[in-house]
Amino acid sequence: MSPTHIAVLGGGLTGLSSAFHLSRRFPLANITLIDKQKSLGGWASKTERVQLPGGRGSVLLEGGPRTLRPNAKSALELIHLLGLQDSVLTTPKSSPAAKKRFLHVPGTPGIYEIPGLRLSYLWNELRFFISPGVSFELIRGWNRPKDILDESFESFLTRRGHPVTARVLGSALVHGIYAADARLLSVRAAFPKLWELEEKGKGRILWGLLTRSKKDKEEERLRDEEDSKRYELGDVTKLMDGTAVYSFRDGMSTLPKALARAIDKNPKIRVLSDTKITSLRLDEEQAFEITTNKTSPILPSHVVSALPLPVLYRLLPESHSLPYLTTNPFSSVTAVNLVFPSDKIYPPGFGYLVCRPEDDYKADDAGILGVTFDSNALPGQDDLTPGTRLTKVTRRNLPVVLAHLQYHLNRRAPLPEPLVVKKWEHRACIPTPLPGHLERMNKLREALVSEEGPWRGRLEVVGAGVKGVSVGDCLESGKTVGMEW
Repeated sequence: MSPTHIAVLGGGLTGLSSAFHLSRRFPLANITLIDKQKSLGGWASKTERVQLPGGRGSVLLEGGPRTLRPNAKSALELIHLLGLQDSVLTTPKSSPAAKKRFLHVPGTPGIYEIPGLRLSYLWNELRFFISPGVSFELIRGWNRPKDILDESFESFLTRRGHPVTARVLGSALVHGIYAADARLLSVRAAFPKLWELEEKGKGRILWGLLTRSKKDKEEERLRDEEDSKRYELGDVTKLMDGTAVYSFRDGMSTLPKALARAIDKNPKIRVLSDTKITSLRLDEEQAFEITTNKTSPILPSHVVSALPLPVLYRLLPESHSLPYLTTNPFSSVTAVNLVFPSDKIYPPGFGYLVCRPEDDYKADDAGILGVTFDSNALPGQDDLTPGTRLTKVTRRNLPVVLAHLQYHLNRRAPLPEPLVVKKWEHRACIPTPLPGHLERMNKLREALVSEEGPWRGRLEVVGAGVKGVSVGDCLESGKTVGMEW
């Protein structure tokens, strides 16, 4: 049955994208978007432009995601449909911000450039951590235990390579994406390509990567071309030629604000912001009823939940509970924007990640997971005299963080007093899919679409807790929702 009234629960990027695309897919249906916050967009909307003291100009501060990659076609499509081309700010692949990324290894001062496939690898300090993993990966054959369907990312890297490489590189990568422990994260959910390359290379990931034939590459290109037909991209792809990452001149909030404006102009969409959902239930005739703290009951024909899975769990009555909504843990992080008067704080590059200490996480550590050199990565967002803008993702307070930052950057002189300090607290913001996540989400979907169950395909559960945590993943979830209605 085609939907007549769709309720979208949650007004973050996934919810906004869902409402936008559903209104295009079902132009006759009424849509109600409900979110507990006054402003829509979730933590992608945490952008603020600040005037610096002494007439030094202004800087753009980001509290959430700060860049996108050009391979996220769902984002490129929205740039085209919402007319945001003139707002796009790109970082070319030839820039130092694209070429140079660094790593800090706790216990050693300074940051090390992550080497690529070039001669400088031979004298790069990180070779002592990388080489063991590469060497063992090349000589080991197939060693995946029989009948194993998934494992943690660090377990996978250790099994294929070496524990040191797994801890240093694996934990740092997971810190940068999930702000989580690599020993907990599902490799198949987070990095499915590695699982596929292991199978293709008959155990050896590097062999699977290096032996890709011209036929494999051509088939991959054709699949990509076919996939691109699902999107209305206009000429946006030309903007991305030679681009490593991109954002917008006024920050990532440009995207959710544009979505919110488009939704607000649509007479078929009603937005209930600053409204808390109190329950989602089915009545005796299996019709939806949504209650809130402000409105009369909402009675949609179909529902999309873009809420965190544990939040959805608390809304459902026990008689209609869904499986695996509370299985995965969530990470809480603090983003700290710092603006310094000097422009000689850090080397040219995108930023650095911090790996897990050899003796495990400590309660008295600064908890810094990574630092972005914002002035290098997206210089066009600022209007200031020489200075430095950076962002840290951390779990500790500012004085401790500044002391560790000085150690990370191997500075003898203390850091200058920041001109601006802005903290953004994000509680339970990033889910960590545990091993077995893909199988659990398949079972959740089966429960939602089963004709023998109460939902019968009329409720879709989407968002970061289901398919992926990146901005592109969230926008893609909204792009594909309701495809089977």
